[in-house]
Amino acid sequence: MMINFTKYRKVFFLFSGTIIIASFILLFLFGLKPGIDFTGGSILEIEYINNRPSNQEIKDKLKDFHLGDFSIQPTGEKGVILRMKDIDQETHQRIVEKLGEIKELRFESIGPTIGKELKEKTKVVIILSLLAMLLYIAFAFRKVSRPIKSWQYGIVAILILCHDLLIPLAVFSFLGKYSGIQITIPVVVAFLTVVGYAINNVVVVFDRIREIILKTRLETFEEMVNLAINQTLSRQLNTSLTTLFPLLFIYFLGGETLKYFALALILGIIAGTYSSIFLAGPVLVSWQKRLTKRS
Repeated sequence: MMINFTKYRKVFFLFSGTIIIASFILLFLFGLKPGIDFTGGSILEIEYINNRPSNQEIKDKLKDFHLGDFSIQPTGEKGVILRMKDIDQETHQRIVEKLGEIKELRFESIGPTIGKELKEKTKVVIILSLLAMLLYIAFAFRKVSRPIKSWQYGIVAILILCHDLLIPLAVFSFLGKYSGIQITIPVVVAFLTVVGYAINNVVVVFDRIREIILKTRLETFEEMVNLAINQTLSRQLNTSLTTLFPLLFIYFLGGETLKYFALALILGIIAGTYSSIFLAGPVLVSWQKRLTKRS
């Protein structure tokens, strides 16, 4: 039995439009909280030998060090990760002594110059990745010219990509405001992976549409799109589920270092799977119908 995904496309558009507006509002209100990888600073991970004190108690102990707007993130039962402005080794040792009976697990320090350089290089990597994706789509669909042009596939793919990135970005904006979660290099890597994953999902559907256009004689473009979505549905769901299962284990069991890397991927994969099934094809159909009405 073939499911008609394009029949209720206006409902999908309304649902996605609501999510996009909410995402923009969150990003506008809260922004993103960059980690010390980009701003420069120090990160200290410790584990208390006995009971872990409250965040306020830790802040009270460290108030004389004038660490600025530093964050305290509990990990596990007794662990804590402190993110603060850049400090020297002497201050580092004094902080460790002040915290009491602890075991130091990690200390990293990144100067503001290195942080700025990483920020600029990250922007370049993101731009080059997006350009590479666009060039690939333009090349892959160069022979498809009916009933819509090949460049229109690329435009729709970019719209879907923006949708898939906005959702995890908005979640991290919210978490940054209320939980102090920062955008670090692993999280950026996760977002870049989401870019590749989103494009891959869309290309799978678009490629099947191309094959159907060239090999079958269905009457309408809408029928072709529906057939393509149905033929790729099991592949999309199976690929997403087999990817999500290990990511869920990493999120819950992989430790603090990989937790938010996994979360960004989980959110991006869920958004990418949804958009490739319920948005990519229906957007093409709506665009084609509008062009037909005008001509």
